[in-house]
Amino acid sequence: MLPTLDHYPTRFTTPARRTELLTGCSEFTTRKLGESEEGRDVIGVRLGQGPLRATIIAGSHADEPVGPETLLALLMDVERRPDAWSELLGAWSLTVIPQVNPDGEARNQSWIRRWPDLAGYLMHAVRELPGRDIEFGYPDLRPENRVVARAMRYAAPLNLHMSLHGMGFSDGAMLLIDRYWGWRAAVLRDGFRAASASQGLRMHDHNRMGEKGFFQIEPGYTTTPEGAAMRTYFESRGEPETAARFRDSSMEYARSLGGDPLCVVTELPLFLVGGSFRAGVPEAYLEFNRQKPELRARLAAGEAAEDVLGSLSVAALPLSTAVRLQWEAMRLAVMTASGKPA
Repeated sequence: MLPTLDHYPTRFTTPARRTELLTGCSEFTTRKLGESEEGRDVIGVRLGQGPLRATIIAGSHADEPVGPETLLALLMDVERRPDAWSELLGAWSLTVIPQVNPDGEARNQSWIRRWPDLAGYLMHAVRELPGRDIEFGYPDLRPENRVVARAMRYAAPLNLHMSLHGMGFSDGAMLLIDRYWGWRAAVLRDGFRAASASQGLRMHDHNRMGEKGFFQIEPGYTTTPEGAAMRTYFESRGEPETAARFRDSSMEYARSLGGDPLCVVTELPLFLVGGSFRAGVPEAYLEFNRQKPELRARLAAGEAAEDVLGSLSVAALPLSTAVRLQWEAMRLAVMTASGKPA
């Protein structure tokens, strides 16, 4: 039902340009839903008039720009090819919020403009501290949460909720599927695995044993994390003040609004880490994570990026590939939530 894109972006769009593009569209109306903490607009678009209802959001984590780029591509495709979308929008009503965290996006522009420079990302990527995380702030931790929660309530009850995320580094692709749907989502799981393999990616097989609510469904798929599990995690580390700041995730909030929504989180890396792995343990990825503080310290001390990073088995995942796989996840999620075969 979701049309195939005829063009996949290769460069990130600046926030100003995205706003310019969306406000110039004639096939839909871009609405200001509210403002961020720092006064930036949070905008959204409602598409379609079908009986099935979905919310699709992106940008919750400040250093994950692929999701917003994917949703911009979606909206611009609707603008360019409305006829290609007529079947989907006759069956579905979509609420699309391409950037729920414009303040965080603004703070990451220095490395996004230099993409795919690894040194730029390591030195300049900015992410909210635990307890300031928009994804775990529903319905009222931050102004952005209140804005998005209001839009979700208006759209409810939902059949599908997607939060497009990403990872700085991993050794493959991953999806998070809420625990109520994991066993019902074979079309999504099998299709996304095949799509990832077609782009040369294996599945990121990291069995975290329930840490923060991540319970493995099968390699490359875990349950979506939950606010209570996050609180338990930080309490177990002796950080009760941080634990107390966590609310619910957008996935939990979607389910609280009624119905039986399929909730999916996409996780595509910005950079692929090559090397060894075994079942449930991405060894090279975990070792690279241990090295990152030293790598940043050496770069900050003025060592040449080639000397610090040149020997690493780390490569940027092309933006076009990441968007293609985000798109495939959306296509398969729509099929799964609507009960249609692949």
